[in-house]
Amino acid sequence: MFDIDKIEAVFQETKAAHDKGGSSWADKIYRAIETASLGKGLDIEDAAALLCVSDQGSRERLYKTAAQVKGRSFGNRVVLFAPLYLSNFCTNGCVYCGFRAANVATAAAGRKALSVDEAVAEATALAANGFKRALLVTGEDARYGVDFIIERVKAIYSKTGIRIVHVNAPPCGVDELKELKSAGVGVYQSFQETYHKPTYNLMHPTGRKKDYGYRLSIMDRALEAGFEDVGIGALIGLYDFRFDCLAAIAHSLHLNERWGTHAHTVSVPRLRPADEWGLKEAPFQVSDEEMKLITAVYRVSLPTTGVVVSTREGAGLRAALLHCGASQLSAGSRTNPGGYSEKRSIEQFSTDDKRSLEEVMASIAREGFMPSLCTTCYRVGRVGHEFTQTTLKGDMERLCQANAILTLKEYIEDSRANGSRETLEGALRSAINGIKDLSMKRAVLEKLKKLEQGERDLFF
Repeated sequence: MFDIDKIEAVFQETKAAHDKGGSSWADKIYRAIETASLGKGLDIEDAAALLCVSDQGSRERLYKTAAQVKGRSFGNRVVLFAPLYLSNFCTNGCVYCGFRAANVATAAAGRKALSVDEAVAEATALAANGFKRALLVTGEDARYGVDFIIERVKAIYSKTGIRIVHVNAPPCGVDELKELKSAGVGVYQSFQETYHKPTYNLMHPTGRKKDYGYRLSIMDRALEAGFEDVGIGALIGLYDFRFDCLAAIAHSLHLNERWGTHAHTVSVPRLRPADEWGLKEAPFQVSDEEMKLITAVYRVSLPTTGVVVSTREGAGLRAALLHCGASQLSAGSRTNPGGYSEKRSIEQFSTDDKRSLEEVMASIAREGFMPSLCTTCYRVGRVGHEFTQTTLKGDMERLCQANAILTLKEYIEDSRANGSRETLEGALRSAINGIKDLSMKRAVLEKLKKLEQGERDLFF
């Protein structure tokens, strides 16, 4: 496992250098951004320096660099997905979470675990809105463990239009993770919440989750079990974001060194209020400008990793983060079991961006990006080490753009909500015209004709 003490030492040394300032600090920031512009990633020393950037001129230069790195890695596409909460039963005591065992709102709002039919109904509602991928989420309760998840994964695949299922579930053993993988789960995701152990202990006083080391090692177990793609993240606001983001970057570097692949995604969730949470406010307040900094540093440090922004943030900030290197957004999210069927139950946290998928897609297009509902890589085996290397070589961008075009065309053909049709069709035309590879352009145009003739699920 990577060395948390080393990360702490680098963090403290970098803070001291920042506080001292002077020409040597300015030179360090200049060199770090120059290295970042190469699109090959950063070591933790350079990442630490950029997380401490405070002058606006350097920050703006960093944001521009992050946008360029994102463009070279994935083009201008932005992947969209939705969370699907299976259960809000939880035996943990996380003081910031609406699912926590001691939540006194239980009687009013209710605990719920979706039956197979209810899970299928939720996934069917998502598919009807145009989603092709769903992230299944559960609390930690032995009654609703791996077998519970697998039964619902298989039913969603067999009975709905969802093409890929990812899972955000509590840490478990290698054998259980193998079972999840065998059921067809694409990405296994679990957040450390905070990498700062004293804060972690304070925030997780009871339940299995209080075991810091067991949670920290989950990604190694997942990769050992055969998951090529894993998702990590820190909950921004529990501790100094500079340390937690640096630790998340180091976590991905460790995975690449040991397993040959970076984290497939790193999420940027900022602490939000939850029902009857035990915190009056976030222990460490994080501004919108700092969220832009976090997103940009994640992008340039981990150029092959998807940087994910949830509906915890408002529409305006989410749009701004796209220009700082974010590459994936959730949309139309409900954070309680049965939420898409309008069933009342405890939410994990409150959301700020409550727009529909169509509205978010149109907003992405207006920002000059390409909304994508692609699920291709997981289904053709372009994952793990292969995905990392393909992206580093610059070969993923053309595939991402082509598949984004096809999924947007399919959405336009099938969507019953037409309020944004003109905007989305404009984005489609612009993307097609922007294809520089003539052979790829011809292939895309051929597949577009097939979509118009009724074929579906076409990809490269």
